[in-house]
Amino acid sequence: MCGYIGKISFNTFDVDSLNDPNDLIICRGPDSLKSNNGTLFKHSNQLEPLHYSVIFNRLSIIDLNENANQPMHSEKYKTQILFNGEIYNHSELREELEAEGLKFSTSHSDTEVLLLGLSHHGLDFIDKIVGQFAIVFIDEEKQTINLIRDRLGQKPLFYRFTEDSFIFSSNLKSIVLLENNYNIDNDSLIEYLNIGVVTSPNTIFKDIYKLKPAEIISITIKDKKFIKNSKIYWSLEGYVGNKQFKKNEFFEILKKSIKMRNISDVPVAHFLSGGIDSTSLVKIQKNSVNTFSIGYRDDKYDESKFFNQVAEKYETNHTFKNIENKFSIQDVENSISAFDEPYSDPSTVPSYFISKEMALQYKVAISGDGGDELLGGYDRTVKSINEKNIAQNFISKLFKFYPAVLGTGNKLLSNARDLPTSYSSYLSDNKFLNLLGIQTKQNQLNKYFLEGVDRYKAIQIAEYKLYLTEMMMLKIDRTSMINSLEVRSPFVDHNLIEYVLSTDYKYINVENPKEIMKDFLSDDFDKSFLFRKKMGFVFDIKGWIYSNIEYIDKVYEEGVLKEYYSTDSIKKLYRFKTRVNALRLWKIYFLEVYFSNLDNLLND
Repeated sequence: MCGYIGKISFNTFDVDSLNDPNDLIICRGPDSLKSNNGTLFKHSNQLEPLHYSVIFNRLSIIDLNENANQPMHSEKYKTQILFNGEIYNHSELREELEAEGLKFSTSHSDTEVLLLGLSHHGLDFIDKIVGQFAIVFIDEEKQTINLIRDRLGQKPLFYRFTEDSFIFSSNLKSIVLLENNYNIDNDSLIEYLNIGVVTSPNTIFKDIYKLKPAEIISITIKDKKFIKNSKIYWSLEGYVGNKQFKKNEFFEILKKSIKMRNISDVPVAHFLSGGIDSTSLVKIQKNSVNTFSIGYRDDKYDESKFFNQVAEKYETNHTFKNIENKFSIQDVENSISAFDEPYSDPSTVPSYFISKEMALQYKVAISGDGGDELLGGYDRTVKSINEKNIAQNFISKLFKFYPAVLGTGNKLLSNARDLPTSYSSYLSDNKFLNLLGIQTKQNQLNKYFLEGVDRYKAIQIAEYKLYLTEMMMLKIDRTSMINSLEVRSPFVDHNLIEYVLSTDYKYINVENPKEIMKDFLSDDFDKSFLFRKKMGFVFDIKGWIYSNIEYIDKVYEEGVLKEYYSTDSIKKLYRFKTRVNALRLWKIYFLEVYFSNLDNLLND
């Protein structure tokens, strides 16, 4: 894993201006730093050269030799690449390229495989890649700059066009810092207040964008202007089918996914929560593996008895750390500082500290993320899959009368017969917008639902297009990379997802979520292990918010966003001390701390 920043301009600029913005990216690649600057497209028809400067920060995982550092160039093809991520099938791709006569200068760099593959075959080479990646590929011969993001949005890439320049970065704040100003995008702010994140291609800022998952943006130059062309090279919808699901085929793909994600020149460890997903990944690996777990000094949230069972059963090389579940204000604000863009899921707090502890011993972690999307593991999936009757649909109509201060009205709206409305109620909070005096359309998430398929497949596609790509992958990337930890997720493998989408969903037992994996583990663990309530990385958000309400109130009063919402409306939530209202208060608090941190950077 790595991180980078670059600027390309028709005019000369101070290349040192990238240094301070790059300070925010070094955590992504603390092992080495390399910069390049000069001119591009020297033989083009431009009246004057195109000036550029890039800085690359490397976290060395595959091919630790400095010859594998980036930016990497090909003199033969007149191309260069900046690449954040990992290509898991780089060895077999290298063999194919060598069979075609291509010569490599590194021993086993996945970056060079990407560079030569894209140079030789063009952008269609992306279709062959298994991995997570955010790529900038510059082709001098074709006079193009190409931005490429992985299929499931695991790695970020932000960009901005101005009149005379083009900026790109692995970190959103870095672009703001380089430009030395920002303007909040009102529509993006509303989206954040509703669902807790700003979805691609937008960001919280005007005129700064992020690549969508599976997007390629190709930039050419004409009449001293940057011309942008975009295409999506992979889509979930294209794989929906109803062939028979076969367990042996499913597990073969999963085993291959795990095997590829364990290829590393540094030690690899598994996050072990003791849940179904992480336990299954450990079991599939027949050899002894490294595992890492976090326990809470609080019986209410502690799951150590479960992950200890797994470590003992499979004789793993296990590391266990105990932490408090009572985070200080400084702890929480440290976790918020990990985020270059707003995201309001409070599980970011324990996730940050788990990654921080693991990074003390390891550079690479295997995670069970993506198992719920793959196998229908969320409660909202189970509750949404059955079509609602007339009486239930009538109950949903009462939503508009529900007082916003009491909650989201989720239990009412989830009874709607319309699937997008029913499902979206679990992720959105239109009542909060109403409380803040913001009027918006009720069903903003319809675009994530595919028509003409059964309800389960429609839900599954929405989970991937919204929750996994725009939310979960954001949390995993930022909480790990701020600690220089690379996370690999075998369940987030496009081959595995394509297979599951192509099959008849009747392999899913909605009354027993993840039945396939439970059956797989049933010889090793009893029912108390297999059928316990899902816990996850829990943070007592209600207790934390209301025990720190005086401090939080001060943050609101001194915040930069008062013009966007009524503080009097927010203070109504102080009186009704529910978890929903605590989440709403957290949403605003996170945003205020985020902008406070950003303003401090700009004013340093």
